[in-house]
Amino acid sequence: MEPYKLFDAEYKFACLVWEHEPINSTELVKLSQTILGWKKSTTYTVLRKLCQRGILSNEETLVTAVVKKEDAQKYESRTVVAKAFGGSLPQFLTAFLGDKKLSEKEAEELKRIIEEATQ
Repeated sequence: MEPYKLFDAEYKFACLVWEHEPINSTELVKLSQTILGWKKSTTYTVLRKLCQRGILSNEETLVTAVVKKEDAQKYESRTVVAKAFGGSLPQFLTAFLGDKKLSEKEAEELKRIIEEATQ
């Protein structure tokens, strides 16, 4: 399995860690129950799996992220573009935008990102 591949439930769980880290595992259980509706056993199972894959760390009941949210997002977005659009970013953007019109601010931000990526 790829290092940053997160299934939907794992991603939601990792988001809790990213938003609250460092977080005590007991607090993470409570948060998972409240936000995700998970039982204690489910939380610890997912935590253990993500620790084994090197995505999270649980040292002396303190849970932190090893992989940054931005890195997981980069991996996921590149995977989508590669799988569904043959690696073509223009095809992805065309499909993503569809009939949606960009605001002037959004268009300027995209221009800036493209300029930075081509330098």
